[in-house]
Amino acid sequence: MNELRELYQQVILDHNKNPRNFGVLSLPTLKAEGYNPLCGDHIEIGVDVEGGIIKDLKFNGAGCAISKASASIMTTLLIGKTVEEAKLLFDEFHGIVTADPESDADMMNLGKLAVFCGVREFPARVKCASLAWHTLMNALNELSEKVSTE
Repeated sequence: MNELRELYQQVILDHNKNPRNFGVLSLPTLKAEGYNPLCGDHIEIGVDVEGGIIKDLKFNGAGCAISKASASIMTTLLIGKTVEEAKLLFDEFHGIVTADPESDADMMNLGKLAVFCGVREFPARVKCASLAWHTLMNALNELSEKVSTE
C-alpha cells in the first residue's frame, strides 16, 4: 500500500508543477471565485458550457500543491462531460475526501480520484482539495457569491 500512496503523491506533485488547463478562458459562459482563508488558496474557475456539455474549463489562481493538483485533475476529468455528470462526479469526489479515514475505499474503481483518498486523513487539507470543486459547482449553479471554505 505504501507504493500506491507514493504513486498518488507523485501524481499530486506532477499536477501541481505542471497543472493542466491552467489559465483564463477569454469568454467563459460561467465563472466563479473561491478562497480558502486557512491556507490562502485563491481560485477562479471559467467554464464554457454549450448544450449542457462542458466544452472548456480552466482555472487560475494560487494555492498549495493539493489545491492546484485538485483543480488540475478536476479539469481533465470534466471537459467533455455534461453538467449533470460533473455534479455526480463532485458528489463522488466529496464522498472520497470526507469519508472516515478508517473506511476502505475501492481505490481501483475511483480512477484518477483515488489520489485524494489520503486527504481525508488531514481535515485541513480536505478544504484545500475541495475548493476548486465547490467553486465549479457555484459556477455551474450560477451562484454569484464567492466560495469560502470557512
